[in-house]
Amino acid sequence: MIKYEKEYGNIYIATDVVAKIVGNAATSCFGVVGMALSDAADGIVSLLKKDRIEKGVKVTSTPEGLAIDIHIIVSYGYNLSAIAKSIENEVSYAIERELGTRPASCKVFIDSMRVE
Repeated sequence: MIKYEKEYGNIYIATDVVAKIVGNAATSCFGVVGMALSDAADGIVSLLKKDRIEKGVKVTSTPEGLAIDIHIIVSYGYNLSAIAKSIENEVSYAIERELGTRPASCKVFIDSMRVE
């Protein structure tokens, strides 16, 4: 849970809700095939279905703000740094629009590439 203290009381937001916002913003970016779920033990990366995109996002509440880790699968042949920068900008904008605050950090992990 993420807690915001306001003048008339506290607001609690589940991290899964924030992860859904982040996942929707990330998958709307050009060059992104989808969110990734990786199994570190086997080295297997799975493409998540649209209804489970929050599993590819890790949201942590820190004293500085929200720390967000995003795991994605991208299309082959596109500029990876441009895709990552686009995701960072889109996610920051979506979080600010929906929650009224900017994330403290947003890390993009490109776990796999697919030929589309």
